[in-house]
Amino acid sequence: MAIRFGTSGWRAIIADEFTFANVGRVVKAICGSLRNEGKSDRPLLIVGHDTRFMGERFADYAAKTASELGCSVLLCDGPVPTPTLSHAIRTNKAAAGINFTASHNPPEYQGIKLSTSDGAPALPEVTRGIEQAIESGALVEKSSGGSVTEHDPKSAYLADLTRKVDFQKIAAAGGRYAYDPLWGTGRGYLDKIVRDHGCEVETLHDWRDVTFGGKSPEPGESQLAELRAAVSERGLTLGLATDGDGDRFGIIDSNGDMVQPNYLVALLADYLVESRGWTEGVARSVATSHLIDRVAENRGIKLYETPVGFKFIGELINRDEIVLGGEESAGLSIKGHYPEKDGLLACLLAAEAVAARGASLTEQLEELFERVGRLESGRIGVRLTDEIAAGLKDKLAQEPDSIEGKKIVSINRMDGVKFIFANGSWLLMRPSGTEPLVRIYAESENRSELEELLKSGRNYLLG
Repeated sequence: MAIRFGTSGWRAIIADEFTFANVGRVVKAICGSLRNEGKSDRPLLIVGHDTRFMGERFADYAAKTASELGCSVLLCDGPVPTPTLSHAIRTNKAAAGINFTASHNPPEYQGIKLSTSDGAPALPEVTRGIEQAIESGALVEKSSGGSVTEHDPKSAYLADLTRKVDFQKIAAAGGRYAYDPLWGTGRGYLDKIVRDHGCEVETLHDWRDVTFGGKSPEPGESQLAELRAAVSERGLTLGLATDGDGDRFGIIDSNGDMVQPNYLVALLADYLVESRGWTEGVARSVATSHLIDRVAENRGIKLYETPVGFKFIGELINRDEIVLGGEESAGLSIKGHYPEKDGLLACLLAAEAVAARGASLTEQLEELFERVGRLESGRIGVRLTDEIAAGLKDKLAQEPDSIEGKKIVSINRMDGVKFIFANGSWLLMRPSGTEPLVRIYAESENRSELEELLKSGRNYLLG
């Protein structure tokens, strides 16, 4: 079978395509790539896993396989967030890292996220080489000298977060929080660091459940009802949530409302420029709200647009060109951090912004809208049937002058196809890199037009 890496690694259903045999093929291809780079005869590889079914077994197998291929392996001693693995790669000067996680996918999925020596998600040119090695069968042979050593990455990562977040301001404000790790790897990380700095936090779902409560461990609005109830019933400052591997965030404000990731990305960019005095640019993916463009214009800094996939924003982080980079899918990182999205950091920065400004996130957003104008954004998914798949390439290659009467002034093909309309609203269609879906994104200055745009996008795709 062919193994393909999407925007965030390789994912498949456990015991169907995700098997020990296929994991072995992927690990051999990765080790071969590291050895072919010629940086070391005994490249250092860090291996971790999330809380999914068989995660530790797959990680153990990968570590053993890599050691038999001559790699020195640091095997994480428990479930590890992806941003923590990124930090461990950089601080231990590892050649790469593998995290066994399917992130926010349903519990029947497992996956491999591959990070390169800078701690960033592997770029397409790297994963294409691995795919080709697997497909050709040109896999590295066994070699002596490898090893496996148990590694605890938690304390160093949490210590690093204390240098990125102003916990003195958070503690001084006396906020009270609830945290929902959704049974994922954030357990014992985000709640621990908040408690360690003298703040009150209640942890929901504080045990391992490989079924994630029978749902996907995604911190979206539909998954956070219990967190919302905790915030509303107890009068808490914020409800914080992370996904299965801790790289995505979800925020419930003190009024019980979910703060859209698009809004939090823009709000934190504005806050960091104000509070840190940073003057570099900000970055967003092509699918992310243009509210961050307006923040950039308002603050007099540069705006970068990237394809979907945090690896592209990570390159700008590595080059120290941005204050913050974020995606509408609830991922962000900041200047001086790692080139990997970090949901724990995002939650902590939201708490800092509330503490420092003495205002709820909703109040801060209203002030931001008064300065730069309000935007409404949303997305829907269309299941990729055989019929849609057969005509998708031709459909996305078309260049219409208008869609359902709305005149198109420009077309952006950076990733998928994005139609920009005369009033600044836009509509984007792109195949998902992790699921059999076509995602349709849209943005407008008012809710009714947004709903019309999403409906028009579906009609256009199916027409």
